[in-house]
Amino acid sequence: MDPEVSVLLHCAHWRGLQESRVQVELSDRFNRRTDPALEQHIDEVWTERVSKEPWLFNAAKFRLHSFCLASPKHPHSTNSSHDLSYDCAEDQDRGVCVTNRCLNQTEDAASSKCDCKKNITSDIPSHSSGSLLTLRLGLTCYKDYLGTNWSRSVAELRQRGEAEFSDPLALLAQPLGVGAVLCTHDGQVVFIRRSQKVAEAGGLLDIPGGHPEPKVVCERLGQAAGEDQIAVVMMEQRPEAVVSELFSSVCAEIRDEVNIPLSTLGAPVLMGVALNHTSAGRPSAEFYVSCSLTSDQVSKLYWKGGPEAHESTDVVFLSRMEVLQLDRSSALWSELCPSAKGAVLLYQTVTPDES
Repeated sequence: MDPEVSVLLHCAHWRGLQESRVQVELSDRFNRRTDPALEQHIDEVWTERVSKEPWLFNAAKFRLHSFCLASPKHPHSTNSSHDLSYDCAEDQDRGVCVTNRCLNQTEDAASSKCDCKKNITSDIPSHSSGSLLTLRLGLTCYKDYLGTNWSRSVAELRQRGEAEFSDPLALLAQPLGVGAVLCTHDGQVVFIRRSQKVAEAGGLLDIPGGHPEPKVVCERLGQAAGEDQIAVVMMEQRPEAVVSELFSSVCAEIRDEVNIPLSTLGAPVLMGVALNHTSAGRPSAEFYVSCSLTSDQVSKLYWKGGPEAHESTDVVFLSRMEVLQLDRSSALWSELCPSAKGAVLLYQTVTPDES
């Protein structure tokens, strides 16, 4: 396994999950913990970063706290047994409910199971209306992400989280990203080379991606607000709107970064969640998205430039077979940024486009 990434959860048994199979539990209980000293540290980090990169701006994000995944053998199980215990997301045959503590896989242990065991109690949400996966989300923001996950003091923050809350991720932002393995009509997977001006992984190959936006959810619910005014209470009664944004945001990122019309994209299929250990285990939901255009048509649209054309400098195509064969021994692997590596690992595991 590559120490930069690991797979937190995969949906291989179902070859990925459609939107109707995913639900969200949104609560302030799933926000990060904090104190005045940490808030001052975050402010200092933000001020320093903006002085060097004045194009940066803050925005609200969803924070992944934990998840519950149904058992492949018993897909309608509620996972509500009082004595059910888990090791980690890798043990998916009986259904798992994984908390922030299990999200904590260090680079050294990225390929091994977590050492935590805990009884699952009746606060686990039941999987209703045919859903198989429940994501527990709070709120965070990009500023908090830079001041925690990317802080020079991240090791200390993890130690404090473990000591004070028995959770090494309690003080970290952990914003949930999204990414897409985008496959063209002629069987090519789309990668883009990141600009040197982006905040992370400049010059490396990536997949189209970004973040689901709480502000978009609020606007769709008629709760328009500034980024610093967004609150869980504005969305918690309509969790299906958050799920909709999770799935639609990945298509919006493809449109904006690759300049592909939404009408040419198939329904996103959630393959799973990968962790980026170069940013303290930041999670990203990775999707498979088909496209009715050929790679030549995609290339022509890309070079015309979309709304976020400044974020990349080139488009690269690999055949489906080339992507399935990628590993650490491949020359191209070192050119992939961590988010692309995580998506490739999930694509190889889930194979959502196989009949």
